Amino acid sequence: QVQLVESGGGLVQPGGSLRLSCAASGFTFSAFAMRWFRQAPGRERELVAGISSLSYISTTNYADSVKGRFTISRDNAKNTVYLQMNSLRPEDTAVYYCNANRLATEYWGKGSLVTVSS
Repeated sequence: QVQLVESGGGLVQPGGSLRLSCAASGFTFSAFAMRWFRQAPGRERELVAGISSLSYISTTNYADSVKGRFTISRDNAKNTVYLQMNSLRPEDTAVYYCNANRLATEYWGKGSLVTVSS
């Protein structure tokens, strides 16, 4: 059974940091590219960050709005992908979703709420 379980969300003040984790099971984690998406109230889901599978030289990509503040990483031994979020802003408030992608196969987690507010 495929599972992606996000954790680490919560309430943080502007300028603060959080680290999201996504634990994967039920598929060959290292063979999948991993991505974080987010969806704010009333807005479409958007790609935040991505990291390639083990099959390729490790590459990462980021939305312009989070470059220099967020870092995506993966630990293939633990089947886990992370999103380190620094210098958080109120506009980062959203539900953050973990996504695994390989060719035509895609899996989603249920999301973790991040609220940035004073």
